[in-house]
Amino acid sequence: MESYEADFEDEPSPEPGYRTYEVYQRERVGETTNLIKPRELISDEYARDPYPLLEVLRENYPCYRDWLSNCFWITRYNDVTSVFADDQNFETRPKRWYLDSINYGRDLWKHLPIQWAYEKKIDESIGTVSEEAISSLDDSTMDLAKNFAARIPLALWQKILNIPLEQAQEFARLYLQMQRGARWNPQFRQKGLQSLQGLSDLLEPIFSDRCQNPEDDFISAVAQLQLSDAPPTVKDLVITILELDHETLHGGLSNLWLNLLTNPREMEKVRNDHRLMKFAWLETLRYSPPVIAADRFARKEVERFGRLIPKGGLLRCSAAAANRDPRQFDEPNAFIIGRKDLCQREPRGQYRADGLPSGIAFGLGRPSIHPAVPKGRPRSRYALIRDAAVTASLLLLEDKPSLKIADGAEPHLTCSQLGEMHTCWELPAC
Repeated sequence: MESYEADFEDEPSPEPGYRTYEVYQRERVGETTNLIKPRELISDEYARDPYPLLEVLRENYPCYRDWLSNCFWITRYNDVTSVFADDQNFETRPKRWYLDSINYGRDLWKHLPIQWAYEKKIDESIGTVSEEAISSLDDSTMDLAKNFAARIPLALWQKILNIPLEQAQEFARLYLQMQRGARWNPQFRQKGLQSLQGLSDLLEPIFSDRCQNPEDDFISAVAQLQLSDAPPTVKDLVITILELDHETLHGGLSNLWLNLLTNPREMEKVRNDHRLMKFAWLETLRYSPPVIAADRFARKEVERFGRLIPKGGLLRCSAAAANRDPRQFDEPNAFIIGRKDLCQREPRGQYRADGLPSGIAFGLGRPSIHPAVPKGRPRSRYALIRDAAVTASLLLLEDKPSLKIADGAEPHLTCSQLGEMHTCWELPAC
């Protein structure tokens, strides 16, 4: 029998890992995305109230390919938490990566002496700082967002670092600019880089002094740390401060009080039983989280949610959408203190405990793997920020038990810039 030889060569096999970009453009047969346009996700409407748009995504396109922002939106609770639990395929990039300063300094948070110092100063100072903020409130022109929620975290940093009051204002200015720069906005990034160096210059004399004369504070804990590779520097101190959360306490406090003051029935629950303030905080992190989204990046090409995600692909995980997923929560769009379908203690793996989901709070990092009351180590950041927020709020409630929204005021949640904290920036009360 004659053998047949083709008059053309076989198509060459692609190199391992090679894909044409066309692969990532494919949509499933019959799939359309005509219910939403990518530009709506960067609109003023989204900044003001993202929940209606996110509901469209969650219920119709749970893994939405956003070509305008070059990312995939993940919006269902189990999908979001699975991405954050999967370190084999996905990674979270540190804030210094966004500032293009990955080698500027080291994040030393993993060292226990740093965590002990942070915990001790917060526990020691939150009562004093809260009382000072409350005493400064003018009964006729109170703004709980500006003069209470925004003031407490910055005043806490002054106590944590143990820096002179005259330097605290400059620290606050540089600190906020630095944090704001850890985003995609190139103008803010440039200011963030300048603030990074500005903070190093501001704290250098104090750091050098604490190397020789340590005190009981966060800077001394960093300065006295024994590291195997190189001694700690002021740049390590600044990077450690950068990588810590600044949005959850500020935004969470403001959102908590907005929720209480706009839901009189729930407010009455807390007035009658102060122990419910903790549950009000946990419900706030579910109902109105200040950090409404976080980015994860694919470590390698991975197939997930019916899509092929390229190496380096950006997954925008929406806490705002996931926290109101009706598959997890009854009446997800209602603020209900003590709801039975919400975990009422610190969450563990995939943001759950006791078989129940919790409010996803991206600013605090992943849930701790350690016991809620750990032995031989400090409490988690979840527990520290929760306890600080509850303490501050109870002191305010005790001092001003009849708080209500000022006549004519219409407080609301919004982002000052897309991607930033979603909170109530003005909360007039009387």
